[in-house]
Amino acid sequence: MKRQLDGSKCIHCGKCSENCSFLKKYHLDIGDHERLRALSYHCFLCGECTRVCPIGIDGRQIILNMRKEEVERAPYRLKQKGYLPLLIEKKNYIFKNYRRARSKKLLFPGCNFPSFFPKTMALLSKLLKERAGIDTVYDCCGKPIAELGLFREEEKILERMNRFFEREGIEELVLLCPNCYYHFGSRLSVKITTIYEKLSELGDFGKLRLDGGIFLPCPDREKKEWMKYLSPFLSGELRYVSDVQCCGLGGCAIVKEPELAKGMAGRLGSLHGGKIYTYCGTCAGNFARNGNGEVLHFLPLLLKSGESADFRHSWTNRLKTRFL
Repeated sequence: MKRQLDGSKCIHCGKCSENCSFLKKYHLDIGDHERLRALSYHCFLCGECTRVCPIGIDGRQIILNMRKEEVERAPYRLKQKGYLPLLIEKKNYIFKNYRRARSKKLLFPGCNFPSFFPKTMALLSKLLKERAGIDTVYDCCGKPIAELGLFREEEKILERMNRFFEREGIEELVLLCPNCYYHFGSRLSVKITTIYEKLSELGDFGKLRLDGGIFLPCPDREKKEWMKYLSPFLSGELRYVSDVQCCGLGGCAIVKEPELAKGMAGRLGSLHGGKIYTYCGTCAGNFARNGNGEVLHFLPLLLKSGESADFRHSWTNRLKTRFL
């Protein structure tokens, strides 16, 4: 179905508000244009409204456009309060580290997987260096900045990366994060590969027999591209978590809706026997911080690191990547 950006076409069927805790809280649907504009930073940008809309309205993009328009009218500044720590860290990522980027193919883990899984990150970095000559760089893809509506800063981040890749002759980025994957899309000057494609090339890591549910991160729910690359590593019945909207960190909405965000993670303990698998470091970390079930990331399982999400030291772990 072709996506449309005209909220006035809304038929007010209620499907979006049934499936979105934010819309439900404020008794809204995606057609309530003016009220949504006032609450645009309360939205988790998870895309659930888009997925369930029977006439194809792209609610996620409509609200993201509202944020961009607000920033443009300011003039071009973020009026919303509570985002200063994020801006300080992410606007020009303070922990970026390209000093070991000597190979033409690079591992780009993003910011949250190294933050929550430092031991596994070290194992993976060593593995790719030894078996494939791939060096590791540390940076943020810019998605948090983009989701705040700061589209010029987003463009600067992508331009900075592309200048580096072109100058150094980088040919390929191996990504650990589905958020980075979909945010980059085709906007980089290099080939994009998922870590599971690369691991398939490097050897036999065995198969994981799953005994819980798989939580699909927001950007991959519709296409399930990452599940296609993960499937060679999995056995048993694949069951998906279907009634948790988001991990709670989508759209930076946790600043405005902390209780809604915490409630999303807290529901996991009652699903699939309390055992949940995911391939998103952000989801794994936030579920571990706020949930009440067992949350497992596929990479520590495949690499047999025995590591759970270290949410208590996430900022310190991220800081350490600056000096690796």
